[in-house]
Amino acid sequence: MRFFEVIVNIKTEVESNKGSKIKNVKEVYLVDAMSVTEAEARVVQEFSKRGYKNDFSVVGAKSSNVVDIIYPEK
Repeated sequence: MRFFEVIVNIKTEVESNKGSKIKNVKEVYLVDAMSVTEAEARVVQEFSKRGYKNDFSVVGAKSSNVVDIIYPEK
């Protein structure tokens, strides 16, 4: 199991006193994948499922030092 940190630039519309404007927000996602290419593809696929079209772009990806994820018991 390998983890990759994928940085996504998301365009969001922000309302202010002067009207609305587009703001770029960077978010980091931890992805379980075998390669950087697979991690990027998984993020693009997930964002497409969520209904994003041209409002996002993958701007970077790198191997993570995370060894494992421990989930709480249900």
